[in-house]
Parts: sequence; structure tokens; C-alpha cells
Amino acid sequence: MGQEMKQVLSMFKYDGEPYSCDIYGNGHINTTYKVECKQGDKTVRYILQRINNNIFPDTDALMENIENVTAFLKKKIIKRGGDVLRETLNLVPTVDGKNYYTDENGGNWRSYIFIEDTVCYEKIEKPEDFYNCGYAFGNFQNLLADFPAEKLHEVIPNFHNTLTRYETFKKAVESDICGRAKTVQKEIEFVNARAKDMSSLTNMLKKGEIPLRVTHNDTKLNNCMFDKATGKTICVIDLDTVMPGLRAYDYGDSIRFGATTGAEDEPDLSKVNFSLPLFKSYTKGFIKACGESMDEKEALSLPIGAKIMTLECGMRFLTDYLEGDTYFKTSRENHNLDRCRTQFKLVSDMEKQWDKMTDIVLHEFGL
Repeated sequence: MGQEMKQVLSMFKYDGEPYSCDIYGNGHINTTYKVECKQGDKTVRYILQRINNNIFPDTDALMENIENVTAFLKKKIIKRGGDVLRETLNLVPTVDGKNYYTDENGGNWRSYIFIEDTVCYEKIEKPEDFYNCGYAFGNFQNLLADFPAEKLHEVIPNFHNTLTRYETFKKAVESDICGRAKTVQKEIEFVNARAKDMSSLTNMLKKGEIPLRVTHNDTKLNNCMFDKATGKTICVIDLDTVMPGLRAYDYGDSIRFGATTGAEDEPDLSKVNFSLPLFKSYTKGFIKACGESMDEKEALSLPIGAKIMTLECGMRFLTDYLEGDTYFKTSRENHNLDRCRTQFKLVSDMEKQWDKMTDIVLHEFGL
């Protein structure tokens, strides 16, 4: 390892002496390393991350959110007799007691205790995986049900403000800086036909029908840690986007990525269908974990979240396509357009199976 990395490692209160530091995982935002330290005759491992300040410019706010949420989770885990070293993230303080270190070039670094004997999955292999994913994020919601969400910083403003995303989309259509609008009129009309849906969740919040919650906002499968021995989820990771939000956001985004028969960028839409069995698996796990901390109104917001998060994501892909593919990474021509179309196909499928989706949610909720 280089001298610069040795300097970074020396700034954290590690047990033992660091002897290796290698790139770890496949995250797209922050740069992640696995650090191994020698302590006597045993090896102690840590996660080290260089925070992407282009995405998260306010490191103090970001780390304050993570520190407060993990501290709250630890109290809950201890109260129920759990293992705080495995069931939540644990920040490693710097030598001067801070929650991150700034190097001489302005780079910001943080470190966590490595969660041993766990594995992450990139894709759903069987319905049980999605059930466990639902249970993990439902449990995360349940543990934080009485955390004062309004005290969290909004590290990415308007992240799931669908109405704001829609306004951005309309501007992209009007500007049409790449001259692509004429080729995607069908997709543009699909979005505009659902304009009234864009504020459905925020209107429920304004009316007091559903509460403001602590939301994870990146509820994909590989942010769940599975215990190698039991195959069960034990911990939710990647808390960068923890912010005030709605429970339907977290639930809905998981349904968007997981309850489908095709890849997010599948160009053949005949392979892309909304999977009601997978929807049921996730819903069962999610509501089992957090159903007691919500009422019927909030339960009924969940399928709305599934549709709106999928619509919002498709709209974002289409916006990026119209603006010249400047936000999402692309690897082929029309990549964002393919992504957009898969999301809209799922929205259409959900609309056709809406009554069944609602019945499943109510059944799992006990109504």
C-alpha cells in the first residue's frame, strides 16, 4: 500500500496494525476498501471508504445522519438482545474522535467495523431472497419508527419528490437539446398521461394521512447483509441516502427493482413483466417486520409507492436520454431509452394488476 493510504489508515482508531488495504465490492458512488489489521495472532477487518463529495458535498450533514441513526439503532438492538456488531453499521472514530477524516487533498474518509460471516447478493435467485430483503428493510423501518425524521438532513434535496422530477422532465422535453423528443413521443405521452399521479404520495403526507419516516432511499438487494450460516438478512448497509421520507418510497423502490422478470435495461420488452409472486414475497417480509408500526392508510400507500417509484425512475431515464445521457452511465446507444421502457412496462403491468396488488397488501396487513 502507498504512503498516502498509510497516512489515511493511521488516522483511524483501528485495533492492531494495518497490513493490507484492497479495493472491495462493486459500489458505484464511493470508493470502498477492505482493511486488514494484525492484532496478536488474529486478523481484524474494517471497511474504509472515500466519500464521493460530488454526490454528497456536505460531509458533516451526511455523517451526522449516519452517526445519529446508527446510535439509535444500537440502543434498539441492545434492548432486544441483539448483536450490535452484526446488526447495524459501526463507525470507527478517527484518532481525534471525529466520524471522518479529511486528507491533505481535501478527500473525506470514513471507516466501519467489518461485518464478518456475511454475504451480499447482486440479484434475486429465489423468492425467499426477496422475502428476506423485504424483512430487512421492514425491520430497518420498524426500529426507526420513533426516530424524529425531521431531525435528519436532506443530503440530496428532492430525491424522491416526484412532482419536482416531473417538472425537470417537462423542461427537458421543451428544451429538447439533442433533438430526440420526436423519436420518443409515445414515452412522453405515457408520462404526461400520469401527471396527476406525481403528487399522490406527497398529497397524502400533506393531508396527514401518512407520517414522515426515516427512509433508506436505496433499498436494493445488495444493501442487505445475509448471514452465511442461516441465509437470513441481519443488517442493512449503505446509509448515505438516509433522509426524511415516506415508507412507500423504500417499499416501492424495492418492488421496482425486484418484482420483475427482466433486467432494468432489457431491450426486449417481451421479457419484462411485473411479477405478482415476487411482489407478494417482498410484501410478506416487509409487513411482517414493520406492520405493527403502521396503520391501514400507510399500508395502502405501499402499492402506490411501487407504481410511483417505478414511474419516477423511468421518467428520470427518459429525462437523461433527452438531455444527452449525462447523468446515468451508459454503455450502448439508447441505453437510457431501454431502461425507461422497462420501467414504463412495469408501470403498465402494475396498473393492470392493481386490485390484486392491493388485496395482497391488505391480506398481509391482516385486513
